[in-house]
Amino acid sequence: MDVELVLSALGTGFGLGCLLLAVRAVRTAVRLWARGLRVTGVVTARTTADRRRGGLVVFPDHLGRELVLDPGAYASLCGLPLVGRAVPVVYVRERPTAARLWTLRHLLAPSFGWFLSSTVAFGTAVAATS
Repeated sequence: MDVELVLSALGTGFGLGCLLLAVRAVRTAVRLWARGLRVTGVVTARTTADRRRGGLVVFPDHLGRELVLDPGAYASLCGLPLVGRAVPVVYVRERPTAARLWTLRHLLAPSFGWFLSSTVAFGTAVAATS
């Protein structure tokens, strides 16, 4: 097989997969915006044994249970407040364990990242055919 054809096919396939994941992340954000329940959570510190950065968010669901949301390692880059502060949380009533922070950065950052990855993959595919 021709190496350029293989690189073009891999780049196009990976780009389409990343683009599909970007559309899925936007759809999830829109669903949370339209039907999500908004509650207030509190940022808490991780245990000392946990070496990951950032805090955890404890929030109540619609049944009054306390759930824990891990916003990820880059939560401080996306605007997570300091420990002890309140932060808005949104979740779909049927799936409170799939909650997200109710900030524009946390809702749209995954779709932006997948879109950039698809752009790089498509660019690689185009460069391989040139």
